[in-house]
Amino acid sequence: MTTDERLGTFEAILKPHASEIQAIARALRALIESLHPESVETPRIGEKCTTYGVGPRKMTEAYAHIMPLTSSVNLGFYHGLALPDPAGLLEGTGKAARHAKIRTMAEAKSAAVKALIKAAVKERAAAVAG
Repeated sequence: MTTDERLGTFEAILKPHASEIQAIARALRALIESLHPESVETPRIGEKCTTYGVGPRKMTEAYAHIMPLTSSVNLGFYHGLALPDPAGLLEGTGKAARHAKIRTMAEAKSAAVKALIKAAVKERAAAVAG
């Protein structure tokens, strides 16, 4: 994983949150790294999230973001509408974006979350390759 910290750091984004939320966010980060070791990680302190992509550009190359909240972690997918979601985890009404609210470590490590990340990586790689 390549990290671009010009806009902040992953740990700085986690700092204001409870330890349980931090642990879930770290587990999601580790999962993304294990599934896509070449991912580009871009912490965005102003947006309170960290993006992951096939490149650093948020709207064209990023496929996901981790956003810690008070009682959950949003695992967002910039092109989530295009992803298969047989477990029905994705929420949202945006034109393309969707997110899953991850509330437990078990959810963070679930096969359904893993499948969403894999599909998102595949979708973005194909879109960028054009």
